[in-house]
Amino acid sequence: MKFSYRNATQIFFGQGQIASISSAIPANRKVLVIYGGGSIKKNGVYEQVQAAMDGHEWLEFSGVEANPTKETLDKAVALIKEQGVDFILAVGGGSVIDGAKYVAASTHYDGDGWDILTGAYVPEKATPIGVILTIPATGSESNENSVITRSETQEKMPFASPLVQPQFAVLDPDVMKTLPEKQLINGIVDAWVHVCEQYLTKAQGAMVQDGYSETLLRTLRQLGESFADRDDDHWRANLMWAANQALNGLIASGVEQDWSTHMIGHELTALWHVDHARSLAIVQPSLLRHQVEFKREKLEQMGRNVFGLKGGSDLAERTIDSIEAFYQGLGVATQLTEHGGNKPVAIRQVVDNLVKHKMTALSENRNITPESVEEILLGAIA
Repeated sequence: MKFSYRNATQIFFGQGQIASISSAIPANRKVLVIYGGGSIKKNGVYEQVQAAMDGHEWLEFSGVEANPTKETLDKAVALIKEQGVDFILAVGGGSVIDGAKYVAASTHYDGDGWDILTGAYVPEKATPIGVILTIPATGSESNENSVITRSETQEKMPFASPLVQPQFAVLDPDVMKTLPEKQLINGIVDAWVHVCEQYLTKAQGAMVQDGYSETLLRTLRQLGESFADRDDDHWRANLMWAANQALNGLIASGVEQDWSTHMIGHELTALWHVDHARSLAIVQPSLLRHQVEFKREKLEQMGRNVFGLKGGSDLAERTIDSIEAFYQGLGVATQLTEHGGNKPVAIRQVVDNLVKHKMTALSENRNITPESVEEILLGAIA
């Protein structure tokens, strides 16, 4: 192992922690509060933000979508430039936080913000960000990653920059009390696949990273199996913390990663508006079966240490079956049906988009080619 690890986000975890933003945001900053469709005005979060922001100068921008779009976010960029905002407070789930990161970087660029997604422009400066997390899932509250959609061209692209990592994040499990069941399930699935993308690669002797990954997976499995207890304070707190730890950079340190499921899943979301987490559940089982010989050792390790499966020559295959059964037990589909019934056309659309985005050598082995994606999607699309 050889790596450099740093996580600069201060976490305020627990009930009542929204009040912490009062001192976490400097009093002399002009703040833009960014949020989504307005649920924070129904669940009490907005009122807590108002109270904590007493004494600060602030304005707000609402309407950030699930799978935030460039078109909406560019309006927030214009508002920041017009009003001289110098701090962003993102109040929401991963979509709002990802959107805030795009806004933070685009505000200091005179060109088209989409250049950040294509790599034509690498951010050199960004407006500071703070977060109040309302939906546990993506881990975006304490990492440097963002995924943005361009509606005009049906593209969904990621970018990462240490400049947009939030300075602080408030994780109060009480905000989950009013979340729909579907969003809680999506959070479990999203966090689960995040761990898998960092764990199901090659055996590298990274005992701490492997052990922590397995702990997170067992935790998420238990939360899924005890979903009936979702109104319990401990259940909520453990999901919120597990989702954060799944993608804060720790279990990725010093190990190879494989984000193929995410890259393919992004195209399902861009084309057919499939929920992000559910796109992952559709792609992952088929992808793992396609790559089973390359991932056999880690799949067997997962089977033993996460699912408690007995050994055997087919242990890796049974582990994949167990992953798929876990999703199905949560009521999450593992086959795409939103494509309209024309399987060949759907597969071609996904492959063409991946080629367009230069994603033609995916996986830790760079062996998932466009032809491989076709084979994977044959198993993933009904």
